Amino acid sequence: MTPMKQTPAKKKQKDSLFKRINNWLHLWLGLISGVIVLIVCLTGCIWVFNEEITGLLEPETRFEWQNKPVLRPSQLIDIAAKRHPDKIPSYANYQQGRAINLNLRSADAAPRDRSGGTLLKINPYTGEVISEEVRKKGETDFFRFILNGHRFLWLPSGIGRPIVNYGTLVFVVLLITGLIWWYPKKWNKSTRKKSFTIKWGASFKRVNLDLHNVVGFYSLLFLAAIALSGMVYGIKWYSEGLYWVTSGGDKLAEYKRMESDSLQKGKFYTPAQAMDGAWTRVIARHPKSMGFYYSFADTSHPKAAIDISVYPNKGQFYNSQGYSFDQHTLKELKRRDAYSVAYNEASFGEKLRKMNYDIHVGSILGFPGKVLAFLASLIGASLPVTGFLIWYNRKFKKKKGSKRRRNVQGDGSSLFGNEKRNPAPKVSSGESQPALSSVH
Repeated sequence: MTPMKQTPAKKKQKDSLFKRINNWLHLWLGLISGVIVLIVCLTGCIWVFNEEITGLLEPETRFEWQNKPVLRPSQLIDIAAKRHPDKIPSYANYQQGRAINLNLRSADAAPRDRSGGTLLKINPYTGEVISEEVRKKGETDFFRFILNGHRFLWLPSGIGRPIVNYGTLVFVVLLITGLIWWYPKKWNKSTRKKSFTIKWGASFKRVNLDLHNVVGFYSLLFLAAIALSGMVYGIKWYSEGLYWVTSGGDKLAEYKRMESDSLQKGKFYTPAQAMDGAWTRVIARHPKSMGFYYSFADTSHPKAAIDISVYPNKGQFYNSQGYSFDQHTLKELKRRDAYSVAYNEASFGEKLRKMNYDIHVGSILGFPGKVLAFLASLIGASLPVTGFLIWYNRKFKKKKGSKRRRNVQGDGSSLFGNEKRNPAPKVSSGESQPALSSVH
């Protein structure tokens, strides 16, 4: 009897050259940038709630709003002088419902040096000092440590910043190539189910694959918004190009620190009077402001200016308004950058630039937006891990399995011992072999 002919299995359709290049890029760029993405995303999702966590850990710094003015800059100067006459006020910031943070520096430290110094947390209505924290040069608090990891991986800034900046750019490429790899060749009931749902009851390999593909797809737009807004702070050509596109061809005005007229030094105001005068002008324009940040003019540098920013909304910064004043004459110095323009008067490109930080941390949508940013960042941190496990299982577990099968087939030994398989009975030339159909 002639054996039945077996129909050959259909050859798997090969991917196009474009798809193969896309998949190759996704694999190797992912392996190269995995650690960077993991650190940046983990530190990012912690930083999102830094204000809320600090408020929970320091309940003594929370204050109910009162219908009266908060302390003036001159009052903060007096508090600092009484507690630390050898130090100089550097900057103060405040959000409604919290204490005022007043940073002091030594007289010989650079005005913009944020390392070290003394931080006073002050009741915004009574002037009572709630807490005092003294840091040596190089010391940081927990959230500054997290931010340093997010910005430059705890490396020297000149080394770490470019790594993070261009690692973020690579991550954007990974999101695009991942979407192309995820997209099925044909849409049907089976591919829709695989593309949009996680098969929780399956093996670990399958669940891990679904976590990478399905959860990655759902978080793609949020991760893209976080990554693209993050690159604004680190990649100059990208920042300028994005502004050029969104503003209809306008050039991004460079942020420049304003300078006071040093020839007017000592003619009109004392430093405390100048700070109060600038503060009064700003608050008159924004009486319902829910937060502020201002830097005290460095009196050792006569050209230094007074900078004040106010935040109309609690926990949001997109509609902030910045002002600069001459520390000697109180003349308002007009800035030309996007952050100095009132939000309701800004162009689309300027509004997008002012919203950039709130987009990056999710606060543009309020507290729910911060939750979304937290979850998206957490998923972003998981993608390098699940992606590595997919590659490892396919690259190495597959090789081990095929090697074991070759060993069994090569010498006929059992996987659990050395006994030989029983050889197949010899068939004499006069006997016919059983037909394949009789075996099935």
